[in-house]
Amino acid sequence: MISLKINYKRLFVGLLTIALVSCSNPWEDRENNGDANLSVTLSEAITNTTEVSQFGQLLVQTGYDKVLAASKTYTVFVPTNEAMDQVDDAILNDPEALKKFVANHIALTAYSSIRTKAQEKIKMLGDKYLLFKGATMIDDATIVTADHYAANGVFHIINKALTPKLNIWQYINSNSGSAMSQYLLSLKNINIYTSDAEAKANAVPGALADSLTNSYLKNVYNLNNEKNSYTLFLMQDAGYSTEVDKMKPYLTVATPEGTAALASYFTVRDMAFPNAYELNQLPATLTSRFGVEFPVDKTQIVGNPIHLSNGVIYIMKKVDVSLTKRLLTTKIEGEKNYGYVGTRTPILYRDRIDPFGVLFNDIMVQTPARAKFTLTYYAKDIMYSTKYKVYWRAINDQSGTFQQQLAIGGNYDVTTNNIVNMTTTFPLITVPFKNYDEILLGEFTKTNANNTDLISLIGGTSSTSALTLDYLKFVPVLK
Repeated sequence: MISLKINYKRLFVGLLTIALVSCSNPWEDRENNGDANLSVTLSEAITNTTEVSQFGQLLVQTGYDKVLAASKTYTVFVPTNEAMDQVDDAILNDPEALKKFVANHIALTAYSSIRTKAQEKIKMLGDKYLLFKGATMIDDATIVTADHYAANGVFHIINKALTPKLNIWQYINSNSGSAMSQYLLSLKNINIYTSDAEAKANAVPGALADSLTNSYLKNVYNLNNEKNSYTLFLMQDAGYSTEVDKMKPYLTVATPEGTAALASYFTVRDMAFPNAYELNQLPATLTSRFGVEFPVDKTQIVGNPIHLSNGVIYIMKKVDVSLTKRLLTTKIEGEKNYGYVGTRTPILYRDRIDPFGVLFNDIMVQTPARAKFTLTYYAKDIMYSTKYKVYWRAINDQSGTFQQQLAIGGNYDVTTNNIVNMTTTFPLITVPFKNYDEILLGEFTKTNANNTDLISLIGGTSSTSALTLDYLKFVPVLK
């Protein structure tokens, strides 16, 4: 029995040794393996390798030979001479483009082909990120031979040059012929929200200025960001015009130009998504960051996907997002009030749990010591020009009943210390005891699409009348 235990221990040690060897990193095990390149720098090793000599010459021509002779550790993806023969002469003859081209093949840090990650985005010495897939692919190039080690890094020989691609925003700038592209670019000068105007006023000129000032990049997704990946559906003119026209009745403002700009924004904001979806990965439905369900009709895709440095674009004949999906409910949480008319003392912000075990937050005003104590709210997003059904959920867990009402619009009167001139005022409603249902308050209509800056929850006429609110809902009604 004792000898059996010893044999198990020996077997375990043997298996552990095999596991450690098989999982070791070749970069860490490179010393003393007989490779002559280990005594030279990456620049020298690449230059001395015949099948990649053309790229080696470019390293010298652009000065990157000196970079790869430094003491830092690098990875270089080196195109074969055959791959270099396919590179556009316009790049090779333009010193600035050539430096960007060479930089797009070099990464700081050693990346071996022995990898634990299925794929990884790695930062190149230019401003691009490339996807290292498994042990055999970098972007859309195949690694022919991997793990050529030198004193300060590793190089892999690839079958295709890694010419820097445009990112999605650069592509839109260089292909601005479509109406949707032109509108996206125009948002550099159009403000959708007040904060957009502030961003434009404080902008510093430069390559990233659009990322900070364009209302689409600022409010939807920054399609100029190289680090993240996106999918954008870019509509052809006829389909784009149809979708925008569907939205115009719900985004009416003072001028036709303003209505068109707003309808366009509420159309295109639901056309971009995080992650780069390949054609075979596209689901039947995607949900935009604003909660709109976007049906992906692959039969409307024109041509091949356009692969870019930070994602993919699909050109669409048309999309058809139903208005029931486009027109989102505005929900305002009770505990998210931005002000009050009264004093802060009686206001309680509460963590609650309903009878079904669901956690929620609400607000309660107890014994406010003034009649018509008021909590004020605003809608963060632009509300549509249409009729709304208005609901609240307000849970009364006090010992007695009380009344409260909702008002929309108006202004604060310093003389009476009240909200006055409301455009819509709903009747006082008695808040029933421990009722967790939504209550329909009634309807109101917005004739112009805009931010709703003043929504008031007003207490009863007694100085001891409480207020409470879990949330408000404004549900748009189709015309």
